[in-house]
Amino acid sequence: MQSQDVAPRPTPSSGNGSGSAGEPFVDVEQAEAALVEHYPRLVRLAYLVLPPGLGRNRRVLTAHALAQRALPRGRAATAVIPAQSAGRDGDPGYAFVRLQVLRTALEAGLPLTFRALPRRSQLPALLPQVWGLRLFPRSGGADELALDQRLSALSGEGRAAYVLRGLEKLPDGDVREVLASAGVEDVSAALDEADGVPADRYALLDSAEFDPCSLQARPTDLMRRRQHMKAALAAAAALAVCGVLLALPGDGWGPDGAAAPVYAQNPAAQAALDPSRLTRVPATAWQAASRNDFSVWPARGELTDDSTLLRRALAVWARPGEQVRVSATPGTPSGGPSGPAQLLYAGVVDNARVVILYDGLRIARYAEPKDGTEGAALDFARVDGASAAEASAVVLGRTDGNVRYLTAPWVSGAVERDLLKPSSGAMALTLTAGVTSPMSGAGAQSGGCTSWNVLEVTGRDGTGLLSDLGELVPARLTTGRPGAVHDVSGAGSLRTWAPYACSLGAMRSAGVRTVNAWAYASQALPEANGTAQWMCTRAETWRGGGTRVLAQFRTPGGTYGAVAAKSENGPACGPRDPNVLAGVLWKSEAGAWYLLAAGGKDTASIDATGAVKGSAQGNLLVLKAKEGAQAGLKGTLESGRSIDALH
Repeated sequence: MQSQDVAPRPTPSSGNGSGSAGEPFVDVEQAEAALVEHYPRLVRLAYLVLPPGLGRNRRVLTAHALAQRALPRGRAATAVIPAQSAGRDGDPGYAFVRLQVLRTALEAGLPLTFRALPRRSQLPALLPQVWGLRLFPRSGGADELALDQRLSALSGEGRAAYVLRGLEKLPDGDVREVLASAGVEDVSAALDEADGVPADRYALLDSAEFDPCSLQARPTDLMRRRQHMKAALAAAAALAVCGVLLALPGDGWGPDGAAAPVYAQNPAAQAALDPSRLTRVPATAWQAASRNDFSVWPARGELTDDSTLLRRALAVWARPGEQVRVSATPGTPSGGPSGPAQLLYAGVVDNARVVILYDGLRIARYAEPKDGTEGAALDFARVDGASAAEASAVVLGRTDGNVRYLTAPWVSGAVERDLLKPSSGAMALTLTAGVTSPMSGAGAQSGGCTSWNVLEVTGRDGTGLLSDLGELVPARLTTGRPGAVHDVSGAGSLRTWAPYACSLGAMRSAGVRTVNAWAYASQALPEANGTAQWMCTRAETWRGGGTRVLAQFRTPGGTYGAVAAKSENGPACGPRDPNVLAGVLWKSEAGAWYLLAAGGKDTASIDATGAVKGSAQGNLLVLKAKEGAQAGLKGTLESGRSIDALH
């Protein structure tokens, strides 16, 4: 559809896009280029300014809709206020679309009244639309949750002022002019309101918690959708039955039948929502149990008798609303319990009230702000078939980079240990009714890895290490040949893990159950450069699939191991197939290049093809090579079976 210009296009007096009056002008093409280039940032700005009462799904869709409607109408050039003509990195087009997004986001937060027609931004967006799914940004940590709660307490104008300062890095003078141009009547009040949120939280505005372009998807309320479908089918069936009854002679069928009423409640589902039906295990049950797992954990915490809190937790588990942040490890269903669950904990953890529940398959953690503000979190982790070592601890909460655990009743002691420094000793943690004092989280998710803190627990079966991989249940660390693994305890096991601790970062958020480290080969390096170590680390998951294997190579004196090869969903280096083969191009101290390869002790020979050709008997291979050479490796076991190298 063609649009007609309503005013002649101004002729710029110089190459900077300014008219004769000194005001910059922006045409449709310039605005569209700025919108496409800075689209993620504009959508983030709209999402932060929109009122949280819309719910996270509608905020995401509305933010995208407002950004997509920010182009000027028609093809005539549009003036930009001089104070904002520089825009982002000197782009007046960005300044224009930013102002449009900000103005419509503020309008979307205005209440609807009968005195005036609603504005377009106040109505649900026609596009984009998503059916059958709820979209929301990825969940952040406790700091992001606290900032979101603080921003939700501000007015739309206050949020806009805070976002322009923190996200756009504008000085207060420019913030005033942008807010005034966006239609804010009391700019000073908006700035004063924004001052109530600490400025040291500005960096969190760039986090994934507030990124509506990197989303998670969950189904809509399946139970409600199913109920609506059943109700519609029941209504259609009722109409059909009525039609048949009208055609029958006599009195027809009687009013009672064998079936329950259409809207009858399922007794098991009703019992699952009743806090008085929660299973509570005696404190000493684990001592006489034939199997120690989560099913013998007693209920602990100072709020175990708070039926109101427990009812809220069960209701949110069964029907999480749009303001509930739901997360689940891969392969873990997030639906409601099928019957009464077991209560493991209910109490106050830092700034939240926390409830931990167990239904035989999953651990569910419900958390709500202690100060009564809106918002809650619901986390799930699959734990079926857990052993005593794997059921030794659950994450209670994370705050400011620290972690608190709830430990099993058989845990008598807990310490914090840096896995990278096996000889540095450990720091004792206080256990209060099974709750540990805060300990530093595992290594940073980005940047250099300078430490990797793990939880060391002591029970009646010995000592073991658990590593937080960003999920509800920490992963158990073991060492040894597959099929004969043992917990990490003692100086030898700690030294085995130390060079490879940072590789645990590659296994975050994958539903990891255990990670085993196995030194499967040692290899003398050419030119008398010492002896290298080959290590295989394998992560097993609670769901069975999604296993991850890393073959790592460490030269003498090396602080960390280098990943030489990796694979997923394969049997290598596991109890079903403990064999592994990997290779690496290595440069000697004299500058010569070699192809090195190693397999397990059951490897009878190794063959190399491609740019480097050769073979060797036994489980080790050394061939001269050139820098950047590509080679294929294949091994033969003593049984005659062939194995391929990890890639």
